[in-house]
Amino acid sequence: MKKNLSTLLFCASLLPLLATAGNDNVARFSFGVIAKPLNSHTDSTLLKESLAESDADNLAFVVVNGIKPGNEPCTDTVYQERKSLFDTAKNGLVVSVAASDWATCRDGKRSIAFEQMSRLRDMFFSGDFSFGDSKIVLARQSAMPKFRNYSENMRWRINDVVFATLNLPANDNNYTNAAGRNSEYEDRQIANSDWLQRIFITAKVNKLDGIVLFCDGDPLIRAEHSLFFSSDSRRKGFADIRKQILAGAAKFHGKILIVHNDDAARHASAGKGIIWHGNIGTLHVDGPWRKVTVDASQPALFSLASQPMPMQARTP
Repeated sequence: MKKNLSTLLFCASLLPLLATAGNDNVARFSFGVIAKPLNSHTDSTLLKESLAESDADNLAFVVVNGIKPGNEPCTDTVYQERKSLFDTAKNGLVVSVAASDWATCRDGKRSIAFEQMSRLRDMFFSGDFSFGDSKIVLARQSAMPKFRNYSENMRWRINDVVFATLNLPANDNNYTNAAGRNSEYEDRQIANSDWLQRIFITAKVNKLDGIVLFCDGDPLIRAEHSLFFSSDSRRKGFADIRKQILAGAAKFHGKILIVHNDDAARHASAGKGIIWHGNIGTLHVDGPWRKVTVDASQPALFSLASQPMPMQARTP
């Protein structure tokens, strides 16, 4: 019975792809990205509307780039409410964590980032399938014994594009200059580096057309392009992962798209959509959500649909 259920769920995960195929031989499909919540007073409603709108669209899947805003408490009540909402999605839904979900959580003056991330892994990142009715099959880094704690790093493939989440919080990757206080960062850096290496190997061996990475921080932006960092800062927390991405891109024939929430890059990308640097594109997700089309017949491979009209602004 369990085996039959798994088979049915896997078949259900293919339905959005079949629906988007049309006469294009499944070479063209779209996915949605819901922006990280910014304000607890308004974004719960926006999140519900974004889910309803994306449910009504013909999408292969949806990624929620962040669970909660920074001004909302880090409590089980909040997370359980979000989890219940994600469970109602019609499309396959994948969660990509943001700094506001765990890295900036505090109990008074004490950071509870490590404990909070452990709790989120239990609540949001378990099993072989995504949230939503049209579930997609996920490969988790936690399947490897060495990285059994990093279930939030996930990977899935559609046609000749591999998609993956990478836990890179926008608060400089949760890096601190204080001596002896970077154990969380250092352990996660090893895991992220291994995961990224496997993604590039998968893409190269299978001669894929593209790679899409979903993360909170933009690992490519440097201090000189940011209003949020002083001139002597080099965003050290992203230095190693930035080098790895650039080195991997230089050896990859296809396109790489980094979808992020980094407010440090917001001013530089406002209104510009996907910003290309060679074969690497970066996309800051402006709210409430964006639709990205993947078309293997186009040189850029990835294109951004027009900003969806808010539901309340539509005429009946």
